[in-house]
Amino acid sequence: MYNKKNIVTKKLLIKNMISKCCVRMLKHDFEYNNIKVENINIGFAEITYDANQISKEKIKEILALSDFSIIKSREERIVDDLKIAVIELIHYMNNMNSISKKSEYIVEKMGLNYRYLSRLFSKYEDTTLEKYIIEQKISRIKQLINEDEFTLSEIAYMMDYSSVQYLSNQFKKETGCSVSEYKQLL
Repeated sequence: MYNKKNIVTKKLLIKNMISKCCVRMLKHDFEYNNIKVENINIGFAEITYDANQISKEKIKEILALSDFSIIKSREERIVDDLKIAVIELIHYMNNMNSISKKSEYIVEKMGLNYRYLSRLFSKYEDTTLEKYIIEQKISRIKQLINEDEFTLSEIAYMMDYSSVQYLSNQFKKETGCSVSEYKQLL
């Protein structure tokens, strides 16, 4: 299968690989293209391939198909870790008490100043950190509405909104439809 002289093993830090779904998808894409996955996790892959058959450009193409790319700088790595921290916070740690606590969690998790993280995020992404957090909250709210296990009041509390009205207003602003309109689409 492989010519042993041309076997290459690479460790890649991968941008935008932020969930277990991404891990499964990328593992499948690599294996489909005859790239052996030695180890893979969120934001990271160790791969082995025949350099005569697979080029660095081919690997970049495979990554780009799913909107992934190779992280090159320390700052890019920080931004990607920051995105993962926000997703953990919003999607897996319901009922944090306030946005200040959210920023405290991010600062503690990242070990860096929030203002620095916010500027760095804006430098590498097409949005601000605050807007990204809101986008993730809206995504989580949609998921909770789809699951139909909680009332809107409970969702508002879990997602740190002071009221259902505030949640509803932000939901409409971000999605273009009201919560009730969204529910009717289900």
